[in-house]
Amino acid sequence: MMINLRELKKSELPEYKKQMQKAFQVGAQTQFGEIDAEILPEKDIDRSLSTNGSVAYVALKDGEIVGGAIVVINEVTEHNHLDFLFVKVGVQSQGIGQAIWQKIEKLYPNTKVWETCTPYFEKRNIHFYINRCGFHAVEFFNPQHPDPHESGKPDLDCEDDGCMFRFEKKMK
Repeated sequence: MMINLRELKKSELPEYKKQMQKAFQVGAQTQFGEIDAEILPEKDIDRSLSTNGSVAYVALKDGEIVGGAIVVINEVTEHNHLDFLFVKVGVQSQGIGQAIWQKIEKLYPNTKVWETCTPYFEKRNIHFYINRCGFHAVEFFNPQHPDPHESGKPDLDCEDDGCMFRFEKKMK
């Protein structure tokens, strides 16, 4: 799969957010049917983009944006975080997500550990991170074991998107 990765241009940000939100919305609707709630609020994307060390990438195939990712890089600890990775609706299941991830790994060869999270219901994501990208599930956040980084949120049950898997990939 020939994918090029480059940093997101400021002028592309509105469309990038829209495509990312659509990809996440369709993923949830595949599992639950039509959903009124917004699965990925813009404020969550903005929070990721404003995090110290954050870098946003667009993935291009034949000059067309087909996905992207937001990573948070800690050059001191070399423990980096994949905040978001998405493939544009309509071009999934073509190896684009895996190609994006492989490019990101090559961009940060000094990484000791990559970390990411995904909702418990996202079976495609769980398969993708474990079986395609080599991550391991290391923690399950739920009402009895909440994510310590989300302390400001009210306790949610799994049906309210309160349950997440945390994954790690230790690099060699």
